Amino acid sequence: MLFDKCGRPALNLRISLTQQCNLNCVYCHREGQTLGSSSTEMSTDEVVRIVKIAVSLGISRIKLTGGEPLLRPDILDIVKGIAELRGLSDLSMTTNGSRLVSLAKPLRKAGLVRVNVNLPSLDEKTYSTLNNGNLRDVVAGVRAAVKAGLYPVKVNMLVLNRVNEHEIPQMIGFARHTETILQLMELEPVNLDDRFYSQHFFALDGVEAELKKDAVEVRTRGNMQNRRVYFLPKVKVEVVHPIENTEFCARCTRLRVTSDGKLKPCLMRNDNLVNVLTPLRAGADDTELQQLFVTAVTRRAPYYEPLKRK
Repeated sequence: MLFDKCGRPALNLRISLTQQCNLNCVYCHREGQTLGSSSTEMSTDEVVRIVKIAVSLGISRIKLTGGEPLLRPDILDIVKGIAELRGLSDLSMTTNGSRLVSLAKPLRKAGLVRVNVNLPSLDEKTYSTLNNGNLRDVVAGVRAAVKAGLYPVKVNMLVLNRVNEHEIPQMIGFARHTETILQLMELEPVNLDDRFYSQHFFALDGVEAELKKDAVEVRTRGNMQNRRVYFLPKVKVEVVHPIENTEFCARCTRLRVTSDGKLKPCLMRNDNLVNVLTPLRAGADDTELQQLFVTAVTRRAPYYEPLKRK
């Protein structure tokens, strides 16, 4: 297992498969990958090999992201290749859900365990404005994922000030009805205009206070930055406070791979990347690739530190 200089283990790998997307979400941070970065994408075999190296170093939880990962024509091959790796404990995906109706069942058969679906609104007009997509496709996708046995299906609701914060009770009802988990998330100032962030950031502290009143139980996920899970009658709600949160950073166990094959130690930074794809294509052996992971983990440092805010 790899540990950074702060003693934090690297347990989770988020691997971006593409920067392409069939929607145009106004809040998308593209996993922190900068605009204008290389359009090079990793092949199926390259993705699987990079994940194999990660798993050999004790990173056992893999999440496939994008862009929209379901746009990859080889997505089922990628999932199958990763799922067959020994030492893997979890394989999940974050998606906009628009293609899940046809792909949920094949994804489950290929070895995908669970899925997060981005769904900021249940109002067709609001959803279209935020995502430039069809709400009905996504709702149908959520239901298809549940039916296919992708468990748990999490609904990611990014809460935006004066846009959708009033929909939280409705979204809780939707999660209860569809037997999904609702994950309420704060906006992150990554790849966003400062004005957009200042206008639309909505702090979830008050929401958490209300959830606590209604919860029959509250648990803390120690392995996920101590985020709290509120067990309401017949539904669970998680709350994510990622910004200027020293506790979140102190407990971070994530490492990322950009869609063009660079190890990314922190979502918030792009000045400490480690290129893994170029050496791989040049014939690097497993030991050399493992050392690149070691280098990347060594570069991990909490972005938000106590008494020091950037």
